[in-house]
Amino acid sequence: MTRRLLFITMMLGVIGLALPAKGETLTLSRRQCIAIALDSSPTIKVADLEVRRTEYARRETQAGLFPTIDFQAAYQRSIELQTIRMDMGGQSQSLKMGSDNTWNLGFNAQMPLINPTLWKAISISKTQILSQLESARSSRLNMIDQVNRSYYALLLAIASKDVIRQNYDRAVFNAGLYEKQFEAGTASEYDVLRSSVQVKNLEPELLQADIAVKQCKLSLQVLMGLDYNIDFVPDVTLEEMQLEMYGYTASDAMDLSGNSSLRQIDIQADIARKNVDLKKFAWIPTLGASFNVNWISLSNGNALKNQEFNPYSNVSLALNVPIFSGASKYYGLKQAEIQLKEVALQREDLLHSLAMQRDLAIDNINREVQQIASSAEGVREATKAYDIMQKSFEIGAASYLDLRDSELAHTSARLSYLQCIYNYLVSTSELDLLLGKELELR
Repeated sequence: MTRRLLFITMMLGVIGLALPAKGETLTLSRRQCIAIALDSSPTIKVADLEVRRTEYARRETQAGLFPTIDFQAAYQRSIELQTIRMDMGGQSQSLKMGSDNTWNLGFNAQMPLINPTLWKAISISKTQILSQLESARSSRLNMIDQVNRSYYALLLAIASKDVIRQNYDRAVFNAGLYEKQFEAGTASEYDVLRSSVQVKNLEPELLQADIAVKQCKLSLQVLMGLDYNIDFVPDVTLEEMQLEMYGYTASDAMDLSGNSSLRQIDIQADIARKNVDLKKFAWIPTLGASFNVNWISLSNGNALKNQEFNPYSNVSLALNVPIFSGASKYYGLKQAEIQLKEVALQREDLLHSLAMQRDLAIDNINREVQQIASSAEGVREATKAYDIMQKSFEIGAASYLDLRDSELAHTSARLSYLQCIYNYLVSTSELDLLLGKELELR
């Protein structure tokens, strides 16, 4: 069993399904398709890794609050000792100072006590994690929308194929009826040929419909990372989707606060505000503490013999007061303030654009609801007209041309009805993406 097959087996086990045996077909709901896609998508995995990377970056910045401890060791060999001249009793004498070998080793510890810039940098790193989390959430929302569209397209392709299949079956039935009438002497050979040609003309349409179903299924398999050898079918038809369609705009809130782009720009604004504070904190003095403990050894001759290490240590405080830096801090602050204003303007423009998209999406959904109702009525009328014409044709009260016109009207009405349902479902998925609604995978 390959790794891919093992992964699919595990995922199907998580969602309560078993890997189908050879020749069997798996039945998947839309939610199950989404669950598989979210767990297998490389884009989602990269987004999750970015969250982890940002968390490690935050911890790296946070480590600046803790002491840093270093060990240092140094050896120095004197080539020529330092000479000093001293006057002693009116006589000048030269003395050599120092030693041939100098060993110095010890530990150094430093810790910031007051460092507002570091504190604000840690706060910014925490906000950056929220930005990556929202980016990962955005990737999930886009994946859900893509799976929804592919799933609905598969439902439409299957439903359209069923309509064409029924039309083909009726054509075959009518062709057989003409053959019987021809044998009985009540129909001409021309009528038999015309009805047979009609059957042949529908065969390419049926083949094209079958190809469309396979293409939609393949597209969905790619999104889910599902092996193409694993066959599956939806657990619902397109017409059955009406049961959970209506009342969407009336019962659901149209609040844009969940929109991923709006959330991300809010996080950017928060980071920009903290950057302004970070630039201001550059003028605040910093205070640090350090502690050193060392051992030193001085000797002459062999560097590895007769060493005597003597300890010495010290503790110190270091105060750093910024006074002048060529106005670099001032101009850095101005840049941060301008960036904050830019983000505020971008947010205002984005909010206006999202509000227009939401209102347009709601209008489209309401219009598509009306179109579904109108198309459903058209299907009922076309079905009734076709049934009447079919019976009339069977008793010889209607011509084949009249029957064919009725068939075309009936087929067109049904396909139009299915397209309206598909358009509605896609529009609701688009609105969910716009509003940032997350699907509960139960």
